[in-house]
Amino acid sequence: MAANLRVLRRRIKSTKNIAQITKAMEMVAASRISKAQARVEASRPYADEFTHVLKTAAKAGASDHPLLTPREEPKRAAIVVVTSDRGLCGGYNANVLRETERLIRRLSDEGKESTLYVIGGKGTAYFRFRNREMSGQFTGFSEVPDYANAAHAADHLTAAFLAGGENEVTVDWDSDDEADSGAERKVMFRAPQDAEGKPGVDEIHVVFTQFQSMMTQTATALQVAPLDLESEEDDEGSESSSSSDDSDGSDREAEYAFEPEPEVLFDSLLPKYVRARVFAAMLDAAASESAARQRAMKAATDNANDLVDNLVRESNQARQAQITQEISEIVGGSDALAQ
Repeated sequence: MAANLRVLRRRIKSTKNIAQITKAMEMVAASRISKAQARVEASRPYADEFTHVLKTAAKAGASDHPLLTPREEPKRAAIVVVTSDRGLCGGYNANVLRETERLIRRLSDEGKESTLYVIGGKGTAYFRFRNREMSGQFTGFSEVPDYANAAHAADHLTAAFLAGGENEVTVDWDSDDEADSGAERKVMFRAPQDAEGKPGVDEIHVVFTQFQSMMTQTATALQVAPLDLESEEDDEGSESSSSSDDSDGSDREAEYAFEPEPEVLFDSLLPKYVRARVFAAMLDAAASESAARQRAMKAATDNANDLVDNLVRESNQARQAQITQEISEIVGGSDALAQ
């Protein structure tokens, strides 16, 4: 009985320590959500409007740029998977990876080979454990992503995309080196390989968790390139729009005048567009990760507190049983002595 009581007390102490840790992690995640949500709300209009402007300009310019024109026979598709570097965030990573596997199967049914660019340590470990080849791995910034991180990943995607169609396209890159600040780095691709010798791709897809509210985050697969000119992501292009809104949209399209030529303009906008889309996906994923971790840690804290209550109840019962047994032994010994 005494040994059982010691075990219960040890479990109560360890469970309380776990509850303190999960409570601290919950508070840290809660403190990051507001800032991450503000970054999402600040970046999402820019990315959406950037996409809308490109689509409208493409319709007005009738350009056959690789960003706007689907390849005749696409064979390879790049999939950017945005996961977290750390665990303890519930089903956040599992939902993203499940959506990724679904996208891979769909592309395979269409006769396309998938090449993976994984952001986050959990996604990297998942595909490495399954011996899946990855063309790019980017870790260490999932909770607080920076634009430089998105640019680093997006530049690999842009190079692979331009190499995929054997296009002779000159792209003006923003130099990341301090010594070359303000300079332009021009790269021309003529072979179906990027600058690192890896095979090019014909499509770019991004799989991430879209932050909708504190309680709702949805794993989403989005095609970034080539642009789908038929679909509109903005709500103002929906069928429920009034006729006056439609007329405003047509006027907007008619007002575009290109300086310089559309091909040169899209060559310059392609890297910036991919960077903006990847960065917006990373910000959405960071906010979703913090929200998922807060919910998971709150559930863990509540479960730990419930377990402590149950263990305290069992400990009290064991202690009462031990006291009752000791009293019975004293009374029995006293009766034996009296006899």
